[in-house]
Amino acid sequence: MSKKKKAVILIIGIFAVIIIISSVVISKIAKDFEDDMAELIIHDVDMSKLPDGIYEGSYNTIAIKVIVEVAIEDGQIKNIELIKHQNGQGDAAEAILPIVQKEQSLEVEVISGATYSSKSILKAIENALTSNKE
Repeated sequence: MSKKKKAVILIIGIFAVIIIISSVVISKIAKDFEDDMAELIIHDVDMSKLPDGIYEGSYNTIAIKVIVEVAIEDGQIKNIELIKHQNGQGDAAEAILPIVQKEQSLEVEVISGATYSSKSILKAIENALTSNKE
């Protein structure tokens, strides 16, 4: 076998190893993300104890970034503004905002087909309402 063929085989082998290692790493990251989202707990917040004001909160994962502003007036959510929602295909999750406002609760069903984005938005709202008022 010529040196050129050996070099080509070596290069192909190196690329194959890189691809295999990359696949394993990406699979691990994806599995960790799915596990984290499955275990994510959203706690309801007693809005009646919150002073009036605008509350900002965020929640970030490897694939989803959310920032919200929640307006509280007379112990109720008057408005939720989605400042940022970077996601894969979870735009449908944004329909959860008026549901939370109507129900005055974070204990609502996630949007089918946008579960991870829904949970991320809910967690950002929880984080806003449990943080210090802006």
